Amino acid sequence: MSHALPVTPLDTLTAALRRALPVLPVIAVIALLGLPIAPSGEGGANIADAVSGLVVLCCAVHLLRTRRRPLSATAAVVLGLPVVGISVAAAGAADVGAGITGLTRYLQVFVLVPAAVLLLVRDRRDLRLLAWSFVALALWQGAVGVHQYVTGTGASYQGEDVRAVGTFGPTDVMGMATVVAFGVVCAVALALGAAEPRRRTIAVLCALVLLGPLALSFSRGAWIATAVACGAQLVLAGVRRAVKVVAVLVATGTILVGGLGVGSSMLQERLTSITQVADAPDQSVTDRYTMWAAATGMWREHPLTGVGLKGFPDYRDSHASLALSSGSDIAGAGAAYHKQALLSPHNMYLLVLSEQGLVGLLALAGSWLALLVSALRGLVRSRRPAQGAGNSANTGPDTNTGSGSGSGTDCALVACGLLVWQLVDFVYADIGGPSTVLTGVVFGVVGWWALMDPSATPAAREAAPAAAVRKEAAAR
Repeated sequence: MSHALPVTPLDTLTAALRRALPVLPVIAVIALLGLPIAPSGEGGANIADAVSGLVVLCCAVHLLRTRRRPLSATAAVVLGLPVVGISVAAAGAADVGAGITGLTRYLQVFVLVPAAVLLLVRDRRDLRLLAWSFVALALWQGAVGVHQYVTGTGASYQGEDVRAVGTFGPTDVMGMATVVAFGVVCAVALALGAAEPRRRTIAVLCALVLLGPLALSFSRGAWIATAVACGAQLVLAGVRRAVKVVAVLVATGTILVGGLGVGSSMLQERLTSITQVADAPDQSVTDRYTMWAAATGMWREHPLTGVGLKGFPDYRDSHASLALSSGSDIAGAGAAYHKQALLSPHNMYLLVLSEQGLVGLLALAGSWLALLVSALRGLVRSRRPAQGAGNSANTGPDTNTGSGSGSGTDCALVACGLLVWQLVDFVYADIGGPSTVLTGVVFGVVGWWALMDPSATPAAREAAPAAAVRKEAAAR
């Protein structure tokens, strides 16, 4: 009679690492965004971008080892649709070198990295692991940002070095705001969908803690996108719960801003400026609208294919009015004062429209719309097993993980929330800077839930049993 050996903590850790091995490269990309960025950096490629290339390579090796069919026809079309507009715009670029650079960046963010993440994520446990990785990165960047505000070592804002920018520096003031916002959205989703009270409590606390550094980023676009995304998550999770959560958030905000005075005067002025877009806009709003008008002018002259990738800076001055300033003031967080040129319209839709024309915008927006519709349909399907026990569509290795596994509501809310945040934020921002690679990871997470989760598509559901058999055979 054989006796089972006791399981040690080392054995548990080894088993967990072995199980998470395929997604560890993706987690590495997220973790590397916590490293400091050189203050003089111009927003080019960084180590996280380089590792994202390794993620694509790891995905290819993983597919060869498992002999797994890469993508369903639907997933291939949805993920590959942006290639059409990107390729046409790259071919029409005035500068060949700039066109190749733009082509590489667009393919990285919207095609290759999303496809690699989609294929490396195997089940909902992997997706939850990535969601918690977003939260961990947000907590780190948020802690650095709060320290910058308290000690006066952040980026310059209204003559004071108090703007929280994390490790991204003053040249990418949206970097920390984006990372922290992703953390808030993931934490809210995990709190709303988690089955275990302990995990739900931890997620709630993380979301509340992250609201502080998000406020101290002074990023109006991130505030608006986060409010819309979290509001959508609350509505999708249930109206009654939404009312309760909103009440808690209002109370917390009142304590932080009204009671403790956390950046009260600056935050009040920044919040007020959101509504002053017509009567008395500040210079940043004026610059934004001027560049939006310039992008629209470029599109009118080149309606189908645009002016070519990376062509906006070359055509900007000929289409912008005199209201456009010479650039943004950059200072603080270890950088000397200098002007940063305005090289994009700070609106992803208008950037694509001006450089890729209607062909590019319809291709990209069509891909994003397909992801959104599929993600919402997956959310609806994920709730059916919870309403009727014994539904075989949701059985498998993920059903006993103890974090809302039976319904997958937390995963659905993570995907829907991240996508809504990104689509809203694209009204106020575009790709660029060290944090851009995280956008590719987000689209990969959304793509897995929308296109690969067994509850989301019939094709993935049919492929799940075969994958399980191969996994079991490999374990033997």
